[in-house]
Amino acid sequence: MLWGCVSKNSVAQQITPLPLSYDIMLETGVRFPVRVTVLRYTNKSPCARLLTPHWPTPVIQVTFIAEGLEQRSLKTDEERGEKRKKTVEVVRSPLLRFMKRHLSVTLLCEQTWCELKLQYGILPPQVRKTDKQRVEIQTGASIHLARELEVHAVVPINTHSREDSFAIRLLNVLLMMPTLESGQCVREFPVFGVLEGVCVMGVIDELSYNQKGELVLNELKTRRQDSLPGDAQAVGHCFQVGLYKLLFDALIKSEVRREHIVDHFKLRASPALGAEVQAHAARIGIQVATFGELVDTFFMVLSCSDVPCIDLLQVEYRHQDSSSLIGTRVVPFDEAQLRADLRGYLAYWTGQREPRGVDIEEAWKCRMCPYQEICDWRKNRSQAPETLHTNKRIK
Repeated sequence: MLWGCVSKNSVAQQITPLPLSYDIMLETGVRFPVRVTVLRYTNKSPCARLLTPHWPTPVIQVTFIAEGLEQRSLKTDEERGEKRKKTVEVVRSPLLRFMKRHLSVTLLCEQTWCELKLQYGILPPQVRKTDKQRVEIQTGASIHLARELEVHAVVPINTHSREDSFAIRLLNVLLMMPTLESGQCVREFPVFGVLEGVCVMGVIDELSYNQKGELVLNELKTRRQDSLPGDAQAVGHCFQVGLYKLLFDALIKSEVRREHIVDHFKLRASPALGAEVQAHAARIGIQVATFGELVDTFFMVLSCSDVPCIDLLQVEYRHQDSSSLIGTRVVPFDEAQLRADLRGYLAYWTGQREPRGVDIEEAWKCRMCPYQEICDWRKNRSQAPETLHTNKRIK
């Protein structure tokens, strides 16, 4: 309903015409443009409680403007659709659904193989546990640990908070930096940072210098077969070492800031560190009481370090049974392409798209997948040839 006001000192013949167009807001929230025409004036007011009875009341005719209505409705529908889309994105975001404050480099690399396998692996823990208990995975973990113990000892430390756990990462970096500065080899080097707006963490297998003085990142991969992997597996390996370089170089170039650790990783700066964490820090010459003090010390040490960025990326393949070297692949680094691929994978985690199965040319991956019996993508793909055949037969 439209309400109009008329001046008390006016007469019917001198009343100022109402504006020619209005927007009417309906209960649905849609605005409709209308054109208003004054037909005549009367003293019988339909709103006596609001207007003086002696004031003349206009009798008006309302006409909907169809062209404007179509344009306005379309725009409003788009706006409402955008709001619904944003709401769905928040609800469906895997980062929120799976309660992940950060992503691991290993998890991102699994997307290069099959995103649905990754998602099924997160949803049913019992299947995931069985997958991780395979003999080759346990053997590979044992080989990695043996290599780590060659260069340093592993000291168990009890932690009581997320701040304590992250403090161990910071202390490990601080412990390894002097070793790198002296030109020696380090293994299991923690890296972390914010890539394309998402917190990412990982552990580099090995950092060492070659004869040219270049800092080399070496990623160890153990294989049950005594042969180099195919291209499908190599894609994930190349992506992995590329992400490690992005994270490590950002630390060295002081691109990682205090707020990245405290705010992005949802950590608290003020609480005191656990007693064992403080004792471990004191043993390597660092006197801190709170997590915030350790973070400040961490960035101060990094700013004074002369460790270079990574110069060379390579993947080393070894046979699990004999530990013999199968071969080594040097991985080229293309930052622009790497970041483009990363944004594509992160689009799934931020809820911008649904998970994708493998291409039809790589359907052979399904034969070794532990989730093949419950995979919707595989079921839909298996029905596709039958549908295509039926259509051809009908024609």
